[in-house]
Formats: sequence, C-alpha cells, structure tokens
Amino acid sequence: MAGNSFGTLFRLTTFGESHGPAIGGVVDGCPAGVVIDEVFIQMELDRRKPGQSDLTTSRNESDRVQILSGVLNGIATGAPIGFIIQNEDQNSSDYDNLKDVFRPGHADFTWQEKFGIRDHRGGGRSSARETACRVVAGAIAKSVLNRMNIRVSGYVSSVHKIMVPVTYDKLNLEGIYSSAIRCPHEETAARMEAAIRQAKEEKDSLGGIITCVASGVPSGWGEPVFDKLHAQLGHAMLSINAVKAFEIGDGFSSTLRKGSENNDSLQTNHDGGIQGGISNGKDIVCKVAFKPTSTIGKKQMARDSNNQEVELEAAGRHDPCVLPRAVAIVEAMAAITLLDAALLSRTNKV
Repeated sequence: MAGNSFGTLFRLTTFGESHGPAIGGVVDGCPAGVVIDEVFIQMELDRRKPGQSDLTTSRNESDRVQILSGVLNGIATGAPIGFIIQNEDQNSSDYDNLKDVFRPGHADFTWQEKFGIRDHRGGGRSSARETACRVVAGAIAKSVLNRMNIRVSGYVSSVHKIMVPVTYDKLNLEGIYSSAIRCPHEETAARMEAAIRQAKEEKDSLGGIITCVASGVPSGWGEPVFDKLHAQLGHAMLSINAVKAFEIGDGFSSTLRKGSENNDSLQTNHDGGIQGGISNGKDIVCKVAFKPTSTIGKKQMARDSNNQEVELEAAGRHDPCVLPRAVAIVEAMAAITLLDAALLSRTNKV
C-alpha cells in the first residue's frame, strides 16, 4: 500500500494498527553523529499520549518507545533508525458492534471501498494511534534543528468559538505544555477547558485550530515549483487525522486586503515566512484546523454494510477534543518537513 512514507532525504515510514500488538516506524536519512536522546523523545511522546487529563481519552498507554537500530551509544550512525511502541491498553471488544457498521465521519466506509477489507477495531491503520510514530520522528528532527537554533512551537489558538485574542508574538510559547489544553493564554485556556468539559458531559465533541511557529529558519529553504515549502507543510499537516484545513501566514484573511496593505514590510509577516515557496528568514507561521472528534457518545444514524440505516451508540474511549494531544503531532510534522527542507537545501548550490 502506497502512502505510508513522508519526506525525501529525511524520510519516515510507519506501520501498525490501533489494536495490533505494536506500532512503529523507520526513520531514514538522519545525519550521522546526531545525539539521539531517548529521554527527550519520550518527553515528546508523553505530550501526545492518552490519559493525560479529563480533556482526553482515558485509554492508558505508556507509549514507551524502543529503538531497534541506527543508534550506537546514543549517537545516530547514519543507518535507518527503527523503533516500535507496544500497544498495551486496547479494548477490541468495544468495537464488536462495528464489524458491519460504518461510523459517521470516519474512514470506515472509504477504507472498505478502497481495499475491500478493513480493521474495525478502532479504525485499524486509519486510527490516530499511528501519529505516535510521527512524534518519534519529529523528536529526532527537532534534535537536529535545535543544533541549528531553530525552534518549533505549537499551541491551541481556538476551540470551537473561543479564540486567543492576541497574536503568537504576544504569548510566552515556553509555557504551552504547562496548560492542559496547550494554550499559553491563561484566561482563554480556562474558557476552552470549560467548553470541552461541557461537551464531554453532553457526550459531544469540539474542534479548533492549532497555530505552529518555527523561529530561526534561514532564508532559502524550499523546492519550487511543485515542492514549495508551504506546499510541503500543507501536505504534512493535512496528512494528520481530523485535519480539514491548512493556512500559511494570514491565508484567507489576506483576501480582505488590497495589495498595498498586504505586501510584507520589515514590520509585517503576512506571508508567514515563505515567499515563492522559499523561506525568507522570518518566523514561519501556519494554522491547522481540526474537526470535532467524529466518535461521540450520542446516538447517531449510520449505514451498515448492506447500506441500511441503523442507529449507532458508540462504545470505546475517545477524546472530546483532539487538540491537546495534537499539538505535539503538529510540531512533529513541522519539524520533519523543515529538516527535510534543510537537507535538500544543501543540494541547491555547489
């Protein structure tokens, strides 16, 4: 099956399903000599793992990563870095009633149509469980980018209709993970958390937006014309489960301005740090929109394998809002994309 790998020179391939024995991946193209800090990798995974607070699913996975190859005495050897993460708390019986029912909003029907077979246990390969592998690769990419004084930070900038009232440069991005909702604006974070808890009580779910900022990226990264840097970032973000939209810089709001108002100056960054598909040396800023979690506790009408309408009351453990755990995933995909762009940029000039 195609579509299981991302990246050109720094490349991640993942494998595994939500309710299989393990998930894992192979990172190819990590430069030799890079320090592979397993404590740091685990810290990044802990930011994504389930069961962190009452805002997330109660599935209890330790998400302990085991590195199998490509690392010697904590140093990348240049060989492929293989790793696995055991699945420990999967309750497959929760999904017995879904063997012949397609959940609304999920990939159940489309995977059945494409492959003629599907793993109904938590969505199998289409489950967001796979994104843990991206966080491992993202942590490795961050390790390289950190040596280049490049920092990647994501935060929840909106939940449903609640939005952070200031731009990223007015926030303390170092304090993102001290908040359960991953929002560094204290007053807004409290309102967001209350809204998610209310949706959870109502057996419903909420969506929102994660803003991602990469600072320290030099000018000259990106591969026009088809592999523009913002096109690759869009590819990366839109490959994440539940993501429905991507915006670079001011994106849609730029259509409300005239050219004289929208062209960047020394004081503005409407283009989000990328022009002509190439980084311009300013902060790279993008926004990633996540839909409300599709699996909810409320009864919904669904279709079965005979195309008959049935009433579905979903079991299992699910996030009332995916945003708190998704920040680590967005950061990871940004880091993977930027490191790949950095390595490609070294092929542009002799």
